Amino acid sequence: MFLSLFVLWWVLLFVFYRFPDIDLVVAKSVFAATPCASAVIPGEVCGAFALAKNPVFEIVRGVTLALPYVAVVVLIANLISSWRKFGAGWRTLKTDRYIAALISLVIGCGLIVNTLLKSYSGRPRPRSTDLFGGSLDFVQAGSFAGRCLGNCSFVSGEASSGGWLLCLILLLPPRLRFPLGIPLAAVSIMMPIMRVMTGAHYLSDAVLGWLLSLVVFAAAIAVLDLLRSGTTARP
Repeated sequence: MFLSLFVLWWVLLFVFYRFPDIDLVVAKSVFAATPCASAVIPGEVCGAFALAKNPVFEIVRGVTLALPYVAVVVLIANLISSWRKFGAGWRTLKTDRYIAALISLVIGCGLIVNTLLKSYSGRPRPRSTDLFGGSLDFVQAGSFAGRCLGNCSFVSGEASSGGWLLCLILLLPPRLRFPLGIPLAAVSIMMPIMRVMTGAHYLSDAVLGWLLSLVVFAAAIAVLDLLRSGTTARP
């Protein structure tokens, strides 16, 4: 699973890098151009992403941003409960999945996405580029040649959080996977879509950020399963 997701991530990055018009077409479809107040600057683009200040989107975004924090509390509470109940034998396949989820959140969303890529990729957000009323040049996904100095567009942190939430469906008891898994999957997909529709990120930022969490989660599970296979653990 990890290898397939890892390869898919790089293939998609290559596609978005090689065909940057994919990002531009999608961004233009949600951008509302308006006449500029001044025609002094040739080629100046004025307008806004119509849904950027949508109050419903802002409320939904606030709720979805809180979900990963709620999930972290639940995961840690379950780990503590298992440790208190079983003592030295607290490590099970289930608890290892919880640990994998927490590790993937820290490494994927925390380190790779927000600390490294968003800080150093240099890619301006759509609303910051001159094609959509901003002042910075457009650069394609995977290029580190942009002039964004921090909290950049590549990749989307919120999309990454959405991808991580999708992974949690695997941790749900079978009886809860339908009643909780369906809305969780819907939220997971909605988070990156909202970032694209509001001009906060390009399609590539959202897709690659979302998928990156799945890659890191699969890697964490693979490593823990490998370590687990070399030890005797309670089933």
